Amino acid sequence: MEIISAIEEYQANITQEQSFLLFVKTDNCSVCEGLRPQVEAFEADYQLPFYLANAANVPELAGQLMLFTAPVVLLFRQGKETQRWARFVPIDELRRRLDELEESLNV
Repeated sequence: MEIISAIEEYQANITQEQSFLLFVKTDNCSVCEGLRPQVEAFEADYQLPFYLANAANVPELAGQLMLFTAPVVLLFRQGKETQRWARFVPIDELRRRLDELEESLNV
């Protein structure tokens, strides 16, 4: 996962990338650390980029996206959020939604 360390990087991705996944974590979050490797394992299976942001380091991002907990996994397509999971992410559902997003890129 490529790390987003400033709100400007996120804003650039919104305008430049057709689709992407954003994983938002925070410091001292055991759920974040448990979920992150599971999400990262999907990265090799998809063409769309995966990004990681730490809400503690980029609080403007948490504010702009109205994130009140962590972890949060967000899927974006054409600059719009299409899916959001907060705290507990059903891995099978994430895989299914990534498959759909990948299919829409190849159409």
